[in-house]
Amino acid sequence: MDQIQTDKINSFLTLCGVKDIEIFIAKCTKLKDLLYEENSKYNLTSIKDDFEFWNRHIADSASIGIYFRKQILGSKTIADIGCGAGFPSIILAIMYPEQHIIAIDSTGKKTNFVKIAAEALNLKNIEVITGRSNELKIAARFDLITARAVAEPTKIFRETYHLLSNKGNFILYQTPSEIETHLSVINKFTSQDRLKWSISETFQIPGGENRIFLYSNRK
Repeated sequence: MDQIQTDKINSFLTLCGVKDIEIFIAKCTKLKDLLYEENSKYNLTSIKDDFEFWNRHIADSASIGIYFRKQILGSKTIADIGCGAGFPSIILAIMYPEQHIIAIDSTGKKTNFVKIAAEALNLKNIEVITGRSNELKIAARFDLITARAVAEPTKIFRETYHLLSNKGNFILYQTPSEIETHLSVINKFTSQDRLKWSISETFQIPGGENRIFLYSNRK
């Protein structure tokens, strides 16, 4: 990346609440190298440009800290549904070392990479589960469920609500396109479940793409 791109990434990460930029950058650089190495063996990501790695994988994942740092710090267990190659779950584990992050995906090669990355980065606060969220039968219930680029909000809710604690909530990464429709539909869909859904302000990640969050609160 050139200096302008680097400055954009660093400024955005500071906005997201990253405390020690140098340590964070060092860990994410190690993650990048590992991702590219494993990606040469089996497909994990289509992103091969360095700036796009930092923009679409790191900055986008970290952006939850702009609006929801308090909620994250108040959640002991955070589940990342459809974690893919670990975005945002690995990034959340780096940013919030006191929180227990659970990365869930149905594709074994992706969850295997998350395990490899967690070990390489010495992340003790991340747990990996391979399986479809709607089929999981586990005793644990999560304080917060998040998902990024997985499915429409109503589908995510339908397939994961049984994993949410009684006081738990959702924070879903979204793009502004059709967000008002999603908001209206999911509020009707969950009207009997003591959840009220809202949307954050629209913001831009360093590459200029618009992002927004759809999130729930208990009635």
